Amino acid sequence: MADDQTKAGAKRRAPIDLEEFMRKKKAADAAASKLRFIPKAERERLAAEKAKKEEEEKRRKAEEEAQRRKEREREKELRRNGTSNGSSNRTPSGYSNHDRAPPTNRDRDRDRDRKDKEKDKPSAEDIEAALLRERYLGPEVNQKSKFSAQKKRMRTMESKFKFDWDPSEDTSRDDMHSADYIGGGSSLASVGGEYDKAAEERARKRARMIEKLDRETGKERAKGLMEDFYRARDKAQERFDKLGLGRHWSEKALSDMRERDWRIFKEDFGISTKGGAIPNPMRSWQESNLPRRLLDIVDQVGYKDPSAIQRAAIPIALQGRDLIGVAVTGSGKTAAFLLPLLVYISDLPPLTEVNKNDGPYALILAPTRELVQQIEAEARKFAQPLGFRCVSIVGGHSLEEQAFALREGAEIIVATPGRLVDCIERRLLVLSQCCYVIMDEADRMIDLGFEESVNKILDALPVTNEKPDTEDAEDSQLMNQYLGGRDRYRQTMMYTATMPPLVEKIARKYLRRPATVTIGNAGEAVDTVEQRVEFVPGEDRRKKRLQQLLSSDEFAPPIIVFVNIKRNCDAVARDIKHMGWSAVTLHGSKTQEQREAALNSVRSGQTQVLVATDLAGRGIDVPDVSLVVNFNMATNIESYTHRIGRTGRAGKTGVAITFLGPEDNDVLYDLRQILSKSSISKVPDELKRHEAAQSKPVRGAGGGRKEDAGGKGQRPII
Repeated sequence: MADDQTKAGAKRRAPIDLEEFMRKKKAADAAASKLRFIPKAERERLAAEKAKKEEEEKRRKAEEEAQRRKEREREKELRRNGTSNGSSNRTPSGYSNHDRAPPTNRDRDRDRDRKDKEKDKPSAEDIEAALLRERYLGPEVNQKSKFSAQKKRMRTMESKFKFDWDPSEDTSRDDMHSADYIGGGSSLASVGGEYDKAAEERARKRARMIEKLDRETGKERAKGLMEDFYRARDKAQERFDKLGLGRHWSEKALSDMRERDWRIFKEDFGISTKGGAIPNPMRSWQESNLPRRLLDIVDQVGYKDPSAIQRAAIPIALQGRDLIGVAVTGSGKTAAFLLPLLVYISDLPPLTEVNKNDGPYALILAPTRELVQQIEAEARKFAQPLGFRCVSIVGGHSLEEQAFALREGAEIIVATPGRLVDCIERRLLVLSQCCYVIMDEADRMIDLGFEESVNKILDALPVTNEKPDTEDAEDSQLMNQYLGGRDRYRQTMMYTATMPPLVEKIARKYLRRPATVTIGNAGEAVDTVEQRVEFVPGEDRRKKRLQQLLSSDEFAPPIIVFVNIKRNCDAVARDIKHMGWSAVTLHGSKTQEQREAALNSVRSGQTQVLVATDLAGRGIDVPDVSLVVNFNMATNIESYTHRIGRTGRAGKTGVAITFLGPEDNDVLYDLRQILSKSSISKVPDELKRHEAAQSKPVRGAGGGRKEDAGGKGQRPII
């Protein structure tokens, strides 16, 4: 009997013949590869068996999941019974909690690892198959790869820079004013939530648990835990208050402002600056370092809070720096350059019979007559109380009249480039002591062909007080000192809404290490204007639509209607008068007296509608314009931006409605981009789907039209 068992064991341990194994495998594969017809009843039976097996497998998995859920609930119940005071000291197994402690997480992990190892332990058949493979096929050379894509990804990410920021560096204004950010211990939630009320409650709960589990020393340990928490909270609160993180910049004194507060301040007002040694913006007029007398005038004029460009530009200009200011129309640029100018010339000797014929101390250039007269009126509000004279030089008035105005001398001259060149060439004016130059709407001056005139004017300035093109031009103390006698370094400013290449060329030639201030995004419309576009082809349909807009009670006068050519101004104005509204026109063929009368009638409320070309699109300020209608779409997006900027000025809101037709395909792409960037305007579906709005057109090098702006040689076309 023992011999038979030994023979049977030896027979089992004998390896299988490889040739016989391969022959059987080939036969089985050949039989499996043969096509076999299965009757319909057999197919249905097999499908039913398969479905039954799947159903049993689902039921088995559901039962296993339910069993695991019950076990987890039982473990939670055991842990609760082991830590609660009101529960019994007996576990379900009958043992006392003092005799047998409930299993811990470490014990359960150990049991799970042991079961996994037993499950993964190979059986006798697996060992025999492995030996057989090794005998006939040799040992395995390529072991199982230990490569893990997840581990490689983790190692890669460790060496990469993380772009996530600390929540404490969030500079959005909404978070600054939230209840969790301001005041007391709750403000510490913004430093990561370590010491807020929820964190204190968690610390108390942990202390109670320690006290219950450790009856001997638990009470002292719990007390020490809470003392450590309060001590750390007090230190964090002290640091929090010292850095002023719990208060918005508007609640802090100027001496308490930190770099982070200034960053938040600039973001609140959309201020971005570029250039070396730029001072911080001013938060209020009281912190502007302007003379008290000038601040009193500012208060009398009614300027309560400075605008964004005034906050950023005035401190830079007071340091004697050259400046490029890029801001949207209606942002308060006039006062931004007038106030530092008045401070500058206040330190110079007053004009007398000896030096009044040497020219002005300051020169302001603007592209159009209307803008010049508007700047002159604004400058007189500040200059006259200080005893300074301001004179304007524009086309439309006789040279003799302007020469008479210059006879008594003037500290400030506001002029259009063309007429100023006429005065210089005819020796009616010299600029031998001019040391402060401002170019307003510089991009518009270039568009109107004033580049040569501007270069002539700037070349006529004295060169003895030019700034050096070195880092010394960024030194405020050096730039504000006298060069000897009464001369100071020349200061040049340029204000513009866009920065085309020709404007940059002039800036590089005449400005020395300028500081650049940008408010918002250059060339974009302000968010106080709601932009609407409508596809209304044909003059007749546009007139009917205009009548509907004027007849509605949605918009109150004054209203501005823009057209592209002069002859349309009078035609549209006649139609508006037939609708029962009073209207005046403004274009390049009008005399200077007619232009001034038209603007004054609209500003005073005598006339309800102003019909104008792009002549009124730049810098013209008509208060409280509720609606701008582009009867004809502008030929370029820059003109469109300035047109709609006639409304929504000085912090108020307005509406701009534009009529579009087939002739406007060249500007549809840019128009769609501007509308998509506005937070209060929507892109209509018809514009989204329009073929011309899908890609930017390639324009030729044709010359644009120019309007009469009071300069020499300007042909009135608009």
